[in-house]
Amino acid sequence: MVSLATNLVKCLKQLGCKKAFGIPGKPIAPLILEMDNQGIEFVLSRHEGGAGYMATGYALQNQSLGIAIGTSGPGGTNLLTAAGQAKAFNAPVLFVTGHPSLRDNGKALGQDSSLFGTDLVQLFKPLTLFSARIDDASLLESYLQHALQKALTGKMGPVHLSIPVDVLGEEMPSIEMPSWEIADNPISANLGAVHKKLESAQHPVLLLGKGVHRSKAYQEVIQFAEYWQIPVMTTPGGKGTFPTQHPLSLGSYGLGGTTAADGYVKEGIDLMIVIGTRLSDMSTAGLTPELYPKQLVHFDQDSTFVGKTLQLDTLLVQGDAKQNLTYLLSQYPPRMDVAKRDLSSYWIEENKHQALIANNDVANGRLSTATVMQKLRDCLPDHTVVFGDDGSHTFYGIKYFDIKEPGTFYFDDVFGAMGHGLGLAIGAAMAEPDVPIVCFVGDGCLMMHGMELSAAVDQHTNITIVVFNNGMLDMVDKGMERMAGKSVGGKYKYGIHAAQFGESLGMDSTRCQTLEQLETAMKHALENEGPNVVEVLTLKDEIPPTLKRS
Repeated sequence: MVSLATNLVKCLKQLGCKKAFGIPGKPIAPLILEMDNQGIEFVLSRHEGGAGYMATGYALQNQSLGIAIGTSGPGGTNLLTAAGQAKAFNAPVLFVTGHPSLRDNGKALGQDSSLFGTDLVQLFKPLTLFSARIDDASLLESYLQHALQKALTGKMGPVHLSIPVDVLGEEMPSIEMPSWEIADNPISANLGAVHKKLESAQHPVLLLGKGVHRSKAYQEVIQFAEYWQIPVMTTPGGKGTFPTQHPLSLGSYGLGGTTAADGYVKEGIDLMIVIGTRLSDMSTAGLTPELYPKQLVHFDQDSTFVGKTLQLDTLLVQGDAKQNLTYLLSQYPPRMDVAKRDLSSYWIEENKHQALIANNDVANGRLSTATVMQKLRDCLPDHTVVFGDDGSHTFYGIKYFDIKEPGTFYFDDVFGAMGHGLGLAIGAAMAEPDVPIVCFVGDGCLMMHGMELSAAVDQHTNITIVVFNNGMLDMVDKGMERMAGKSVGGKYKYGIHAAQFGESLGMDSTRCQTLEQLETAMKHALENEGPNVVEVLTLKDEIPPTLKRS
């Protein structure tokens, strides 16, 4: 006989889990101690939300289960935003929260997580694919299997288990997690109809979302676009799924979009093929009804939002994008008269604009964020993985930061919690220490979850945090100014000196006010083992590429 905690940790190890992220507390202490006994490293975050973000980044980079742990009551509620962010990324994260002793249910308890207090099971339900409390050790095997199957198969995503402290210690027979292969992603029956639409299309376009990241369908997308000579645009969340300099690339569309993409769409689209995106307002900004495509094909695991944003007859290709594209390519060859497309004319204005941006240097000791993004691309290796935090700074990246290798840029255009990129990048750096990991973060996002840099120091992660500091919540400030004629609450009276902040936590930190300083700082950061802060003072009055949304 062994404890429930022993069995749970053994099953997680069986899945290859090597790290868990969280903050200790009495109700979860038995679980953390058992992880230590069995060789799963417990990574101490500075806030449970940061732990959830780290577990999400770890899961995305490692393509495995992430684990986030919080104690009962506020420890659990602090994890809720991270669960919502993990769900937006379809990241397989197991959130485990503590609970006071089950035998005391109904009494007045500190940090009560039951229906008499803060009911964590109910709070996690809309933010996860499965949320349950294990009230008896005999339920572990069944509930854990339900949770893991939801997390790791199908559309994937976060799950939650609440376990009372006395149940964690209950004795039970040793269990083995059965090997189950239920990730059977059927091929859509609509691929023949897709082929017919492709054969008649004259002015088609591909619009890629972050679902391409989830399915790792990078090469299949490139092959599909090349076979049929279909121009490619990416949503903000789809940034990083397609090389920017590919001959068929139109860059990004929506917020942070290029004039190349806008120009192509304005000529009229007869067939839009959407892959792995909900078509949020950020993704479709600028796509007015008169510009709607004549036909729409939507590849997606989840049909919830298909046909909702664009009120058009839509052909759904449900299932895994990688498998469906592979089958489409193998069974339906392109017609013989597909002509090679030359998109260079669409890039003329964008290239002129970017050349002008490149000449923007310093104004009053501050740099153009657009120029900084171009310089960062020159400084970073092609295989650098970038996590963009929420804010206008990342939309500059979406517009100006070239993608050399697919799968190297992550941004969420659905949930968008400020500060999440820091945790994702730290978790990713712990998953793959030898891969250069960079986080683009604004000063506002840094002040949301910047204390997690201390965890990066403790773990000696090879990570570079690039802080874009203009002393305001830029996207909100400029948007409010445009919509209402004035901004209220968008500027800091006294901001942050990010380099000094990083130094205070033990990070190698530099503040940059010229491109030469930035280049030197990035070179040092890439050569330096351990975490680094590179702060860039950016222009306060630069207009961000985020004002298309009404």
